Amino acid sequence: MTPTENDTAPADYRLLLPDGWFRILLTPDMRNSSVDALVERQFNGIDNAPHLKEELRADLRRRAAKAYRSGGIELYLSLQEAGPFTVPASLLVTLAPLRHAEPLSPQDLARALAAEAEPGEAPEVSVEELAAGAAVRVRRRTEQPSADDDMSAETPSAPVSVSVEYHVPVPGTAAFLLLTFSTPLEPIADAMAGLFDAIAGSLTWTE
Repeated sequence: MTPTENDTAPADYRLLLPDGWFRILLTPDMRNSSVDALVERQFNGIDNAPHLKEELRADLRRRAAKAYRSGGIELYLSLQEAGPFTVPASLLVTLAPLRHAEPLSPQDLARALAAEAEPGEAPEVSVEELAAGAAVRVRRRTEQPSADDDMSAETPSAPVSVSVEYHVPVPGTAAFLLLTFSTPLEPIADAMAGLFDAIAGSLTWTE
């Protein structure tokens, strides 16, 4: 859906997240309490790792502050477990201004996003119909920076993360809601992308 003057701006939105995803509110008055609640949950019953606990708290606060400066509203972190492992993934919800002077149709926005890809990057860009309206979906593979800048031929290749973005126009406004999903688990990227698509598909506007 492309915003028009005849659309009524929604008061809020609703997303359905799987069990095991934790929400961090990013506004300055709520950020620290959200982070503290997550840290206490993760270290519940663990009293012999105060240094690790404070490292996690400081890292999450930095991430939350950075996300807020970028326009972030909420940050969701996956705490889902698969056997002894936690499935790492995140969702950042951002309210962003229009990327162009005039609202673009989803098809035109998809073409613009594809044209903005970095050299060598080949994102998958498509227009998807969600319950919240037409949205532009962008799936990317991104190499993560290595701690060693002098990587040699013997050095393992840099880890790769997979992200899926949904650019959803907000009815009645000159803005869109950006859902940015990410996971470092490239070997199961398709399964994770399917989960991300299901979450994005649950987006609805509320009055």
